[in-house]
Order: sequence, then C-alpha cells, then structure tokens
Amino acid sequence: MDFSDESITTLESTLGYRFKNKDLLNEAMSHPSLCIQFQDTNIKNNQRLEFLGDAVLSLILAEEVFILHPHEREGFLTQARSALAKRATLVTVARKLSLGEYLRMSDADRRVGNHTRETALEDALEAIVGAIYLDSDLGTARKCVLGWYGELASIIGQTLVSHNPKGRLQELLYRDGHNVSIDYRLVEIQGPEHGKKFITELWINEVFHGRGSGSSKKESEENAAVEALEKIEVANTN
Repeated sequence: MDFSDESITTLESTLGYRFKNKDLLNEAMSHPSLCIQFQDTNIKNNQRLEFLGDAVLSLILAEEVFILHPHEREGFLTQARSALAKRATLVTVARKLSLGEYLRMSDADRRVGNHTRETALEDALEAIVGAIYLDSDLGTARKCVLGWYGELASIIGQTLVSHNPKGRLQELLYRDGHNVSIDYRLVEIQGPEHGKKFITELWINEVFHGRGSGSSKKESEENAAVEALEKIEVANTN
C-alpha cells in the first residue's frame, strides 16, 4: 500500500521538497477510499492533513497578497486571497504537480477516474501543504507553495478581472479618493433582433479608454472595462 522508493523520489522532485518523515507524504497522498477497500479504519488518510494544510495555505496566501498589494484595502485583499485559494486555482496547481498520478485510493475509485476529480486533487494539494509544514516549518512550506503557484499577481489579476471587471475598475480608480467620471456609452447595435451585438465605449474623465462588444449591453460594458484595465496595467508597469 506504500509508495515505491522511485515514486517517492519522483514526487519529491516535482514538489521541490524532500521529506524527512516519508510517512507524512504517504498519508498526504492517501484517499479515504483506502479504508473501505481494506476494511481498516486505522489506515491514515489525508483528511486530517487536508484540514491543517487548508489553514497553512490560507495564511501563506494572505501574507503574500498583503505584501504584493501594500496600498489595497481589506476588500480587495480578501478577494485576491479567495482567487488564489478557490478550488479551480488549487486544482490547476495540483494538476501542474501531477498529484492525481500519485494519489493512493481504492482500485474501484481509480478505475472510474476519481483520482482526477477536482475534490480529490484539491484535498491532496492541501494535505501536501500540511505535511510539508509538519515535516519542516512555515517558511519552507511558504517557499514550496509560492514556487508551485508561480506569478501570483497575474493569477489574481486574471481572476478578479474576469469575475467583476466593472467593479474592479471602479475600485482601482476610486482607490485614492479622487473624483473620477466613468461613462459607458452604447455606440452601436448590430445584427437582427434575435442575434443583436452591442458595442460600448468606455470614457474616463471624458477620455476614451476602451471598447467592448457582446450579446448584451452588460456584456459589452464588461468587455470594455477589461480592455481599460489591461491598458491601465500596461501603463503602470512602464
């Protein structure tokens, strides 16, 4: 039921961390279905480590968001951390690390592909974080997590923009307390009644900043906001 030495070495290389206590790695990659297959409730699965890893991961991400955005308010920091800790993001990281290949579960569960399910991958990633934390310390766990994620600022930006571009733009422009005029102007409606296409321009303080199209007025405004945010991001990096 344990990993082979070769599997452990390969997984550790992928994680960028070598465990002192291999039992922690074994436990982190053990799905609860093993208890059912072997009818042994004493088999350690990854649920306890997943609980701990969730808290450790949240702290690591919260600290990094706090450092990356020294001038943002609590609301933005909360949204940014949520973007990094949500299931879709965790699953992307877990797949990047190929955790599904190493996840130990019942034969029946693996046959039906449960090792690729998002819930299983999310739990495995959080359990790995908890295991590394117990095997080393918070600093080491932080280094590993940030290495797996890559460019956090890009992930945050993409997630927040796609989720609520108009709100993000408004928050960004009003952040310094300045009086800003944001005007979405519907300039054109194309196509037949059953397939209309709306074209909207975005003007900020009477200066053109973006143009967007969509199957609804709302969608065209959101796409105009996305274009404006991209321009502002480019300008801030130059």
